[in-house]
Amino acid sequence: MALDICVKVAVGAPDVLGDCPFSQRVLLTLEEKKAPYKLHLINVSDKPQWFLDISPEGKVPVMKLDGKWVADSDVIVGILEEKYPEPSLKTPPEFASVGSKLFGAFVTFLLSKDANDGSEKALVDELEALENHLKTHPGPFVAGEKVTALDLSLAPKLYHLVIVLGHYKNWSVPESLTYVRNYAEALFARESFEKTRADKEFVVAGWESKVNG
Repeated sequence: MALDICVKVAVGAPDVLGDCPFSQRVLLTLEEKKAPYKLHLINVSDKPQWFLDISPEGKVPVMKLDGKWVADSDVIVGILEEKYPEPSLKTPPEFASVGSKLFGAFVTFLLSKDANDGSEKALVDELEALENHLKTHPGPFVAGEKVTALDLSLAPKLYHLVIVLGHYKNWSVPESLTYVRNYAEALFARESFEKTRADKEFVVAGWESKVNG
């Protein structure tokens, strides 16, 4: 039986998958595990009442699991790992914090209006830490040959980072960070990613109100 999941609809396109990296993380997990699911696209700027009834905070993703609506991508992914243990996507605990500060550093730099506030360096530091991990451990993924939940969490964040900073800041991942660049390409090329990614124009549109707000 297909699992019901509510995710963000694209800005300006009422029937197209939107740009929420946390929703995509859950969709990536479902695709990698070949678990059947049914999408419900939610306009997060005009939420329908039935959605607010199941998700009072109005956040996506929300997924129906064992008869209950569950919010928070961390919680959802954990439950999916238990319900669908094969293939295992468990991340070895020693790698659990790899890249954990990357998304926050990306958002801070994106929204920064001061070129001297250190936000660019903080982002490069986080990318260099990821580069160092990938360089010193067997790859191509964080924990080795097989993709894990951590990769599926980082993939949408890196996708947003590349597109949004390229568009709004004319900025790209330094060419010297070859392991990070190759890692991102390997993730973006996966069939699960191709199926669940938002189109570039909708990623740009999804951030516009935050950048220009």
